[in-house]
Amino acid sequence: MPAGTSAHAEAFINAFSLEVSAKAMPALRAEADRIPRGTVISIPWLASEDDDARLAAVRTVRALGFEPMPHLSARRIGSRTALERFLERATSEAGVERCLLIAGDLATPAGPFADSASIIETGRLERFGIKVVGIGGHPEGHPAMSGDARWQVLERKCQAIEARRMAPVIVTQFAFDADAVLAWLDALRARGISVPVLVGVPGPASVSRLLRYAAMCGVGASASMLAKYGISIGRLLGTAGPEVFVDRLVQGLTRAHGQVSPHFFPFGGVAPSLEWVAQYRRRISISQRR
Repeated sequence: MPAGTSAHAEAFINAFSLEVSAKAMPALRAEADRIPRGTVISIPWLASEDDDARLAAVRTVRALGFEPMPHLSARRIGSRTALERFLERATSEAGVERCLLIAGDLATPAGPFADSASIIETGRLERFGIKVVGIGGHPEGHPAMSGDARWQVLERKCQAIEARRMAPVIVTQFAFDADAVLAWLDALRARGISVPVLVGVPGPASVSRLLRYAAMCGVGASASMLAKYGISIGRLLGTAGPEVFVDRLVQGLTRAHGQVSPHFFPFGGVAPSLEWVAQYRRRISISQRR
């Protein structure tokens, strides 16, 4: 790895964020000393957990010295009162200042929110002190929207968040094709959308588990795409890490791409993802000494 590239790689990997579910909080607590204080920890909305579990996770993240970013699943929120109650507790009990909005996977909304934009429009986020609002990005496309519609929705959300004096950040779905992510970043910046981007990166896991999550999340996983990621269809029983993917991102990112950092989905567990980060840092350090 050339010296200039290694310095770029170091800055990129050091800015990582991490997604950790409420049930995985014991693993986060066990590995907390390996994570820089202030690191953003996003907490996904899982149907198997209730608000008490999510809020307990938010408090744990804050107590460990990290920055909690709970998800709000629009179609799963039953009422405006439920939204307000969650925001009030998250901000008062754990000083939450950021959240990630997702539409959710229900075909019919459980309450008044059909999508993440409808939550922004309530004005409740800024009212309860939210300063940073995450919205989803889809480098490989969206199953329910055309390309043009997807860009228009993303632009409108960013504008609506900024109009309410909050800061938007885009968190992308994880992917296996770094070239597709780089092309999407090119298109994003060409449209004048300059907000920070957290690029979804699959943490190391068994190949079978990665493919299972890809199928669940609608992520492309063709044989050619997996080969670009470093996975051979002939070794589906093995494990795979994101080193090829991250290397390609680092090589392709330029100043024109603005603020871009990795957001790890620890499909194989929190500890293996953090060990991968440590190994990647060691590899960079060795490269810089050469």
